[in-house]
Amino acid sequence: MTEFLETYQSHIIYGAIVIAVVIGLHFITNIINKWLLKKEVERNSGALSTHVKPVTILKRTLNTLWLILGLIALSFIFVDEDKHETLKGYFKLAGYLGMVAVVTIISATLTNLWFKRNIQERILQNYDTTSYKFLRYVVVFIICFIGILFGVMAFPSLRGVAQTALGGAGVLALIAGFASQEALSNLVGGVFIITFKPFKIGDVIKLSDAMVGTVTDITLRHTIIRNNENKMIVVPNAVINKEKLINYDLGDPKCCELIEMGITYDSDIDLAKKILAEECAKHPLILDNRSKKDIKEGKPMIRTALIKFNDSSITIRAWAWARSYKEAFAMKCDVYESVKKRYDKEGVGLAFPTRTVYLINGGEVADQRDDKL
Repeated sequence: MTEFLETYQSHIIYGAIVIAVVIGLHFITNIINKWLLKKEVERNSGALSTHVKPVTILKRTLNTLWLILGLIALSFIFVDEDKHETLKGYFKLAGYLGMVAVVTIISATLTNLWFKRNIQERILQNYDTTSYKFLRYVVVFIICFIGILFGVMAFPSLRGVAQTALGGAGVLALIAGFASQEALSNLVGGVFIITFKPFKIGDVIKLSDAMVGTVTDITLRHTIIRNNENKMIVVPNAVINKEKLINYDLGDPKCCELIEMGITYDSDIDLAKKILAEECAKHPLILDNRSKKDIKEGKPMIRTALIKFNDSSITIRAWAWARSYKEAFAMKCDVYESVKKRYDKEGVGLAFPTRTVYLINGGEVADQRDDKL
C-alpha cells in the first residue's frame, strides 16, 4: 500500500485537488444562487417572479460546466501523455462553450430585466408599452442568436458559416434557410403591427363574434388577446395582419351601442320606444353625446326609431352612447333586462317563436308553418 501511494502520490494529489475545486465551485454556485433567490423574494415582497427561471438555468449550466471540466481534468491521470493535447483541446472547448452559454444567459436576463423595468415605469406614467414589449423579444432573440453563433464558431467545420452570419451579410439568408415561410411571415407581420400600429397592447379589438377581447401581448410570432371569459386567444401575426378587425380604442374611445327590441305588431310602438329611451337614459353608464346645439334645439339624448318590419314582428332601435366599448356592453346587458321587465309590466308584447297549425276534417293537419310573434 505504501509503495502504491509513493508511486501514484502526484496523481492522487492532483485528483484530490481537482475534486476539491469542482466541489468548491459547485458549493459557491449554489450559495450565490440562494442569495439571488433570497434577494428576488425580498424585492417582490415574499413572492418569486419570472426572473427565478433564468437564475436556476444559470446555476444548472455552471454546475454542469464544473462537472464536465472536472471529469476532463481527471482524465489526464488515466490517459497516455501523447493524448494530453487532445484532452487540452476538449477542456478548452468545454470551457469556451460553457462561458458562451453563461454570458448569453446573463446578457439575455439583464436585458429582459431592463426592458421589464422600463415597461413598468411607462405603465405607471400611462405611456404606450407596445413597442417596448415587442423590442424586448427582438433584442433577447438577437442575443441568444449571437450566443449560438459564437458557440458554433468553436467547431471548425461550421466556423465559416458563423463568421459570415456574425458579419451581417448572411443573417437574413441564414434565417431564411432554416426558418419556415410561416415563421418569417409571422415575424414580418409582428414588425408591421408595431410599425403601423393598427392596435396596441391594452386595446379592445374584434376579429369575429367569437374573438373579441383586450390585447395583452405582441410577440415575434403571435398576438395574445384576453376575451371576456378571461381566456387567452393566440392569433399568429401573419393571420391578424391580414384580417379586417375593429379596434374600439383607436381614436375616440366613445362607443354607440345599438339596442334593438322585437315587438309584436299589436303593441303600442310609441310606448315601446318611450320605455326603451327611458331605460337607456337612466342607466349610470350612459353618455350624453349631444352637442350644445342639439341640446339647445331640444333633441332627445336617446334616439329611438322603428327600423324594420319583419314577418311577424317589428324591430325598434335605440342609439345609446357610452365612454368605451366595455361600458357600452355592460350597459346593453342591463338595459335589455330592465326593458323586458318594463314591457311585461306595461303590456308591450315581445316577439317569440310560435307555431300555427290548421286542422280540417275532424283533426287532420292541413297546413303547418313556423312564425315568429
